[in-house]
Amino acid sequence: MAAPKTTPGVQSVERAFELLELIGRAGGEAALSELAVDTPLPLPTIHRLLRTLVGIGYVRQLNNRRYALGPRLIRLGEVANRQLGALSTPILQTLVNDLGESASIAVLDGDMVTYISQAQSPHAMRMITEVGRRSSLHGTGVGKAILSVMENDRVQRLVNQAGMPAHTPKTISTMHQLFDELNEVRARGYAIDEEEQELGVRCLAMSVPGAPTPMAISISGPVTRVTDEFASRAIPHLRAATAQLSAALAVTTG
Repeated sequence: MAAPKTTPGVQSVERAFELLELIGRAGGEAALSELAVDTPLPLPTIHRLLRTLVGIGYVRQLNNRRYALGPRLIRLGEVANRQLGALSTPILQTLVNDLGESASIAVLDGDMVTYISQAQSPHAMRMITEVGRRSSLHGTGVGKAILSVMENDRVQRLVNQAGMPAHTPKTISTMHQLFDELNEVRARGYAIDEEEQELGVRCLAMSVPGAPTPMAISISGPVTRVTDEFASRAIPHLRAATAQLSAALAVTTG
């Protein structure tokens, strides 16, 4: 049976969303020439779609003629994050019940990560990450887990855009160190934040496979409790949690 033909209207919608995705992957803004390199669309088509997106507020044109994601996307993003947070909260709470440490989920947000949900540890001394907080990719467990599933050229572009601020003396400070670390993350299947975001806190994080936007789940706590023995117990739970969220997302977006 022949595949159904894509109508011109549907094709235009697909192309418009493709351009929004490309601008997002570029860190939130891009030049027309940069978009033309990343898509097979003819330049006049790109320009026409961008004019339409600018006209309805989903893209804005900057004074330097570059194109940036527009303000109408903010509300959509906030609603989507709330929905994702509601979907992930029971999964995170199961992690806390099983392991006793705080669990979080974060998504790629431009060239940083944003925490969208957390279930807190019952311990008096615990890791608390404010929902909505934005953090660096290179200095967090969730950030490194997300970077580990990307091509190196995209990693380089995102980190160069954001810079590599040192949150603690243990934060990775060079691209060479970061690429070495990402190779280790890919080999073992999860990332470790060794007091790189906050002294005294260790975090284990794993990317969510097949997610519609890059995201990761983490389990965090004091280094006195998040030991190597804890990690050996935690990783199977973390792997199960990411698989469960991946399946839930497939159902809701399929």
